[in-house]
Amino acid sequence: MADLTSLYQKNPKRDLSIQACVDCLNKIALEFPNEFPEAFFTDYLDISGGTQPPKSQFIHEPKDGYIRFLQIRDFASENTPTYIPDLKKNKICEEKDIVLGRYGASVGKILTGKAGAYNVACAKIIFLKENQVDRDFLFYWLHSSYFQNFLTSISRSAQGGFNKNDVSRIKFNIPSFGMQKKLASIFKEIDNDLLNDKNPNFINFKGNKIELKLISLINKFLNIINEKQGLNLELTHQQNLIKQLRQAFLLEAMQGKLVKSTNTKETGQHLLTKIKAEKSQLIAEKKLKKEKELSPISEDEIPFEIPEHWAWCRLGEICTIKGGKRVPNGYSLLKNPTPYVYIRVSDMKNGTISDKDLHYIDEDVYQGIKQYTISKDDIYMTIVGGTIGKCGLIPEKFDNMNLTENAAKISPILVNKMFLYQCLDSPFCQSQIIDKTKQVGVQKMALNRFSSSLIALPPLHEQEQIVYKLEELMAFCDGLEQSVKKSQGYNEQLLQQVLREALEMRN
Repeated sequence: MADLTSLYQKNPKRDLSIQACVDCLNKIALEFPNEFPEAFFTDYLDISGGTQPPKSQFIHEPKDGYIRFLQIRDFASENTPTYIPDLKKNKICEEKDIVLGRYGASVGKILTGKAGAYNVACAKIIFLKENQVDRDFLFYWLHSSYFQNFLTSISRSAQGGFNKNDVSRIKFNIPSFGMQKKLASIFKEIDNDLLNDKNPNFINFKGNKIELKLISLINKFLNIINEKQGLNLELTHQQNLIKQLRQAFLLEAMQGKLVKSTNTKETGQHLLTKIKAEKSQLIAEKKLKKEKELSPISEDEIPFEIPEHWAWCRLGEICTIKGGKRVPNGYSLLKNPTPYVYIRVSDMKNGTISDKDLHYIDEDVYQGIKQYTISKDDIYMTIVGGTIGKCGLIPEKFDNMNLTENAAKISPILVNKMFLYQCLDSPFCQSQIIDKTKQVGVQKMALNRFSSSLIALPPLHEQEQIVYKLEELMAFCDGLEQSVKKSQGYNEQLLQQVLREALEMRN
């Protein structure tokens, strides 16, 4: 289940539980029509859509004459505040107001707790009559599967989101204002317990027959959810075990334990000698710049034993490492395609480059930074912020595209590219990167520090064997992971079905 509110992000159990509780109330309302008379949504409420000023008016610091501009993401985070000119045409909400998401994946999202001018992807709920609809009661009622499914069905057929005519068809059973407050207090108590990882407890609850019946039904539904959530926790645990298994395979590969060499006449030291000769030749041909000599590896640095025919070396000995380049100050990356993709850290996902949200540079900027590109034969490594050490391969379609200054390209010399990538992605190399970052106390990795990382180097034919074996083992892990994800999907569907059937079976 997607998050229903921006107040409690990534808490599907909370959303599912509150929705089930409200669905219980809606079922009980049908059993007591006198206490829950039916009305249309627009008998008591209205909606007011937001506005969308041009981005040219956006600023990101408070300023006189400006007002906070609220997009859906802003109800959950203060990471990217935006401000716009304070104009009469702006649509304004207060902290107490309830705002709904109108479009796509955010349709039906329940937003509150922020004040400012809200954008066109939002619709504020307007209360038409005083003391007729309790704000807290409405907040929880909006979680109901009836209301959410209604909005979802509209969004599938209307690109412009729902409007007043759409919500005018929505009916709801609304009790007296006093009962709304009592019911809202029950939902609030359940909500607080859920958010504090406690199981709601109404053992000593006292109330009228409707409230007691609601509590009895809610307890049964929460027990069903807890049982199914326990299974989800086990499936999540299984996913973590698969992740650990992947890391264990990588570590064994780097220690020389994964495959047994059938030809130990070739050694890692022989390969290292060839690589040094190749680098010297490239330097002589002025294809590479001469680098500062790396320090010898001391006995104290060696963390574990490797096969005798392998060799310890530093990363900078077997590859070249170069950083990317930032665009000129004040230049905004382009969304419209040009021949020049500018690869950012945010594009680096799952060991490859995502094409979901590419940005570009124009011809003039390209001419200024065209030497800072990355090729399909390179490996990328992020060198800044919380993503330091994330590495991956470059798809052919991004060959020779420009690279951000927040990443480095690693170009292997006479080393199997896939083997080197697997080395860099292994727990052994990743822990070195983390340690080096901690030592300097900054959130950007200097390339010279990165190049000093230790690598256990097997001969080339054994690198190929390791790559092949790891591909087999990772495919096995992929299969396990897909099986767990499928089980999670089945569990979610089963839970929804059980809850629906439980409601339908009650008289």
